[in-house]
Amino acid sequence: MARADLDKAPHDVAAMFDDVAEKYDITNDVLSAGQTRRWRSAVLRAVDPQPGERILDLAAGTGTSSVPFAKAGATVVPTDFSLGMLQVGKRRQPNLPFVAGDGMCLPFKDGAFDAATISFGLRNIHDRGAGLAELLRVVRPGGRLVVCEFSHPTWAPFRTVYSEYLMKALPAIAERTSSNPEAYVYLAESIRAWPDQATLGQEMLAVGWNRVQWRNLSGGIVALHRAWREE
Repeated sequence: MARADLDKAPHDVAAMFDDVAEKYDITNDVLSAGQTRRWRSAVLRAVDPQPGERILDLAAGTGTSSVPFAKAGATVVPTDFSLGMLQVGKRRQPNLPFVAGDGMCLPFKDGAFDAATISFGLRNIHDRGAGLAELLRVVRPGGRLVVCEFSHPTWAPFRTVYSEYLMKALPAIAERTSSNPEAYVYLAESIRAWPDQATLGQEMLAVGWNRVQWRNLSGGIVALHRAWREE
């Protein structure tokens, strides 16, 4: 199995996601054994969208994660740097206002949103500190951020099993369900290189987010971080 290049240029990562856009959602469901729906529900509860609020859903991909916010009565703006993902999303969810945008230079004015969320996409922003700072910029004072991302299992014996799954089983399954299995080698490597829950929380504080808190989902396979912008 080839080792993924974690120093891919942003346009290379975007192209990789363009290639997997059509089957992206179903592949993720298979690889997570259906857990993505549970994680998505946890994100919805953490964001707690209210009717009339403006919510940025960054790294929204095909917009599957954005639909529940719209159903709650919020104005959600699905944003992604992969044009392939956006094209598939617009075909499936024509009523959502999809926007192409780079997580380090978002095309929105300061304080444009009541809340922002990013699920399984912060890893793909070339400089996550810059990405977290940019999210802070576009959220209004008093607004909130929810980050859902793969993390570190809290039970030490399981970490080894999980790591083996990431590096062996995940790419093998992706070969049967994805048009670009190499993308899932990159996925596995990027998850292994990701900071633990507390370290990510400290990075959020360092760029100016306040009241950072997190909770583990699925035993720490995924962590949900929540923070607020100071009023």
